[in-house]
Amino acid sequence: MPGRDLQGIHFAMEYLTLQNRRCEGDTIPDADFITAAGKHVIIIGGGDTGADCLGTAHRQGARSVHQLELLPRPPQTRAPNNPWPEWPNIFRVSTAHAEGGERLYAISTERFSGDASGRVTTLHGVKVEMVREGGQTRFVAQPGSDFELKADLVLLAMGFVGPEQGPLLSELGVRKSDRGNVARDARWMTNVAGVFTAGDIQRGQSLVVWAIAEGRSAARAIDEHLMGASQLPAPLGTLPR
Repeated sequence: MPGRDLQGIHFAMEYLTLQNRRCEGDTIPDADFITAAGKHVIIIGGGDTGADCLGTAHRQGARSVHQLELLPRPPQTRAPNNPWPEWPNIFRVSTAHAEGGERLYAISTERFSGDASGRVTTLHGVKVEMVREGGQTRFVAQPGSDFELKADLVLLAMGFVGPEQGPLLSELGVRKSDRGNVARDARWMTNVAGVFTAGDIQRGQSLVVWAIAEGRSAARAIDEHLMGASQLPAPLGTLPR
C-alpha cells in the first residue's frame, strides 16, 4: 500500500509486546518504545487485538483513537441467516470500547501520506459495500466516499490470513485446506507421513489456550507415532490406534 513504509506505522504485536514488557518491569529505552501519548491513533482491524490496542492507547494518553473495520457493522440481534446454534454475529461493546474512541465500519484504507521527515500524518480511506456473488465476497468502493483522518500512529491489527507461504510448507508438500491453512487428519498429522501440525497454522486465528491444547495433543500423537504408545495428556484427544 502506498505510504506503508512511513514511520509511525506498526504491527499491533510490536506495539502490544513492548507495553507488556514494560508492565512486567523490563527496561525499554524511550527511543525503542512505541507510545500513543498525545497522538492521533488509528487502529486498522476490529477484532480482539484491535480492542487491546484501543485500551492500551487510551491508557497511554492518546489524543484521539479511531478503529477501522472492513466489514459492515453487525446487527444488534441475530440476522435470519445466523440462527442458533451458530455463533451470534451481533454488535458487541468490549470493556476497551466502552472507554472511548470511535469505531468506523465498512472502511478500506487506500494509502498513507506523511511529512517531510517521513512520518505518517494522514490515512486516506474510502467507504465500501460488501458484495457476495457466486460464493465469493468482495468490497466495492462507494463513489464520493473518500475521506482523510489525522494519523500520528497507525496500528495494523487486521488478523490472521493463513500461514506464511514460504519454502518450509512448499518444500514439505503439505496439503492446504480451502482456507489456506495446513490440513491434518484426526491424529494431527498432515498428508506427509511424520509431519504434524497444531495451532493457528491449521486452525486459523484463535486464542493461545487453543494453541497450547492443540500443541499438547499433537505431542501425544507424535509420541505415539514414534514410540507406539504414549502417556502424555491430550486435552483435545487423538483417535485410538
